Amino acid sequence: MADQERIALFIDGANLYATAKSLGFDIDYKRLLKEFQSRGRLIRAFYYTALVEDQEYSSIRPLIDWLDYNGYAVVTKPTKEFVDSLGRRKVKGNMDIELAVDAMEMAERIDHMVLFSGDGDFRCLVEAVQRKGVRVSVVSTITTHPPMVADELRRQADEFVDLLHLSQKIGRDPAERQERVPRFIQERRPLTGSSATSPSPERVSDEG
Repeated sequence: MADQERIALFIDGANLYATAKSLGFDIDYKRLLKEFQSRGRLIRAFYYTALVEDQEYSSIRPLIDWLDYNGYAVVTKPTKEFVDSLGRRKVKGNMDIELAVDAMEMAERIDHMVLFSGDGDFRCLVEAVQRKGVRVSVVSTITTHPPMVADELRRQADEFVDLLHLSQKIGRDPAERQERVPRFIQERRPLTGSSATSPSPERVSDEG
């Protein structure tokens, strides 16, 4: 029965944030969790993101704390700074390996993997999980130009879900965001999707 399907969510935090931002809405992580709890037996909801350790204030930290206490398994690691061949300072924060390891470990205990990412590097992971008998849905968007999802990843998935079609179910009301963010935070930095309850992360480069 569908209501007995064991589901696990794997959220590439920076990728999901960039995708939602490109579509012009903020993710309400409480609503996101409830949406997938209603679709079956939600075993685990993983959220992956890199953290800038020496940053005085990061809009992602309140989000991480909130997720930790509200049903998500948060996986983080510090970003690494490097200088590229042109002498430009870059920040690297790729969580692909961590997500892949967790997905392979969970594959024996779930029926349905929901991957929130459009990164084509995950195609091989999706194929490997499918070989274990797990159905895989990929959540991203093809409505932007260019699309946020790699074509090879979309083709490999059993089901592709456009984030735009989920926006009414998991999006945050912009008016609610304005009401909940303290005035000193509004004045301190431009709003980029943060809120007092579940602020959205800033984009971290995943180059390398």
